[in-house]
Amino acid sequence: MISHQLDLTDRRILSFLIKNARLPYLEIARECGISGAAIHQRVHKMEQMGIITGSRLLVKPQALGLNVCAFIGVSLSRANAYSQVIDTLKNIPEIVECHFITGNHALMLKIYCKDNDHLMHVLIDTIQNIDGVERTETWISLEETIERQVSIDDTSSYSRTKSASAKKENRKKASK
Repeated sequence: MISHQLDLTDRRILSFLIKNARLPYLEIARECGISGAAIHQRVHKMEQMGIITGSRLLVKPQALGLNVCAFIGVSLSRANAYSQVIDTLKNIPEIVECHFITGNHALMLKIYCKDNDHLMHVLIDTIQNIDGVERTETWISLEETIERQVSIDDTSSYSRTKSASAKKENRKKASK
């Protein structure tokens, strides 16, 4: 994965957009002390670099009656079933995330269902019937305690720490 170097202004712009993707560029410009056109250009540049991949509307599943959040570990019966299983899983609307993982399972799914009966139907009648799925293991989420995007502040402090460490190392080398 390519890591891009962003300056402080780019980081500030991302921080504002992560908190509220609908924030007008002019308001971000005022906060950053640059023109709205500069904000637009920087956002466009970050889109071109693949740092920003879009924006989306977030909907609380519970507001739609989807009161059960579950995580499902999926074990495959054979390694070459991966692509076929993924193609089938893409057609199950209850699945909102699918990760290829290490450990006892090949896949980790995040799904939302109306209730436990709905969850049981999705598990037994849908996922476990997919050719290539050997077994599943299910965890029901009792409460989502943290929900957020990546933190720009953590990334910048890591970069500063990494940069400070590199400078310190260069000073050591130069003094030898």
